[in-house]
Amino acid sequence: MKPNLETSPEVGIGEQSDSQRQLEKGNSDLEGGIQVASLNLNDVTLSPNADYPSGVKLAIIIASLAASVFLCALDETIITTAIPKITDEFGSINDIGWYGSAYFMTFASFQLIYGKLFSFYSIKTVFLTSIGIFELGSLICGAAPTSAALITGRAIAGLGSAGINAGFIVILAASLPLERRPLFVSSYSGMYGIASVAAPLMGGAFTTGSTWRWCFYINLPIGGAAMLATFFYLHLPPKPSSEAATWQAKLGQMDLLGTAVLVPGIVCLLLVLQWGGTVYAWSSTPVIVLLVVTGVAAAVFVTIQIWKQDSATVPPRILKQRSVACSTCYVFCAGGALNVFQYFLPIWFQAVQGATAFESGTRILPTTLGTVLFSFTAGFGVSRTGYYTPFMISGASLIVAGAALTTTWAVSSPAAQWIGYQILVGAGAGLGIQQAHTAAQTVLAAGDVPTGAAVLIFAQILGGTVWVSVAQNVLTSHLVKGFVGVVSGLDPKAVLDTGATGLRDVVGAESLDAVLEVYRFALTRTFLCAAVLAGAALVASVGMEWRSIKAKNT
Repeated sequence: MKPNLETSPEVGIGEQSDSQRQLEKGNSDLEGGIQVASLNLNDVTLSPNADYPSGVKLAIIIASLAASVFLCALDETIITTAIPKITDEFGSINDIGWYGSAYFMTFASFQLIYGKLFSFYSIKTVFLTSIGIFELGSLICGAAPTSAALITGRAIAGLGSAGINAGFIVILAASLPLERRPLFVSSYSGMYGIASVAAPLMGGAFTTGSTWRWCFYINLPIGGAAMLATFFYLHLPPKPSSEAATWQAKLGQMDLLGTAVLVPGIVCLLLVLQWGGTVYAWSSTPVIVLLVVTGVAAAVFVTIQIWKQDSATVPPRILKQRSVACSTCYVFCAGGALNVFQYFLPIWFQAVQGATAFESGTRILPTTLGTVLFSFTAGFGVSRTGYYTPFMISGASLIVAGAALTTTWAVSSPAAQWIGYQILVGAGAGLGIQQAHTAAQTVLAAGDVPTGAAVLIFAQILGGTVWVSVAQNVLTSHLVKGFVGVVSGLDPKAVLDTGATGLRDVVGAESLDAVLEVYRFALTRTFLCAAVLAGAALVASVGMEWRSIKAKNT
């Protein structure tokens, strides 16, 4: 493919794409019986010479954003080490799945909606409200008197987290010139990487040394400090005020009909992924009904988006933009591949190599550290060269190579192999995934950046959730087939119910080698899934435009 070396102009608050110039101020149409004026979101202009925050003020803004995202990342996994104590206190072993699912249901369901909120309302107000909602959810979780209250708090925290994650990208786009953004956008991956290491350690320390409730209370002072810093130091140009920008107009642009279809559709999809093959068989009536509802909701939602056009939750013109479409596919596949590794690598080390939970946590550090370090490397590289596409291509290529090599692992593979191959995967994820967000900011007008950011985050969340579920079913099916065909008289269900850590307790010494080989092969099939996903991400990266983040001098 011949690169298009034409540079992209600086995308500041206020610039319009050709497709948006038709949306002139004062034009209006009738929707739902209410006259809704088309809102022009690009009236406030920040040129390449705009007065962006700098120095201490910029540092405080970036620190508050990073702290907010770190809390969200921490909240996703810190609860895992606290679950045994929680179930002991509440007697709620049947609710274990909901402690994670409640959070991700609201997190995923409202991600796209926040894209609209950031477009039509004050960015600062929406972001502060999101932190406040997250803090409220954390407070409810920490003080929860029952398991139901804890689940409710998790759902509320997920709702706030959706706004924080989308707001991170939106505020960076409004606070930095385009050529400086990649390095700071990389801190998003950095916070998630640091949290993935810190969460188990902090959760274990709180649960053992004090109480599991501090897993949630810890969010309150840090989140409060981030709110204060944002309130006092974040100053963005106000949205244009006009007679057209009434609350009725904004409400009409919020696509309430699409939202009413989207949220239950996502909830049904996540329930399918949560229950399918575990609580219910895939052929059971509840799972089939949920799949049908998900499919119908998806079809209706797409129809509504096409009908409403620029008033839609996701205006079709945004996804028709080549780089946005390819970036969305990229994060859906590459993010899914990374999640598969992060989920199944600990199982490999605990089940196949007999490592403890703590040891497995340290053995996956090459993936985590590789992602963090190479995220910043890519951010620096894009800021210097101006081009993000080469980093996306090389990133996907490294994930393919690393994932393919992990399928060759044996039960006795040496440390050099499982460290080296993980570094390839982590480096690839770090180089490529965050650059998809940079691409969206480069090719979209400022008024579309909030929606574009929300679409990419949503795709990454959905990809991680869907493909981990697919890989889980691949693992389970190969384990069942392997146990039946290789080890006579062994009850596959008994082994599966035991879990990875108790495998050696239920399998006799005479059968252990055969069982470990079955586990080895089954887990390498999940890594093969990751390799295929990374291959799809590579195809998507080749389809990217070659656009520069460096502004034209006009």
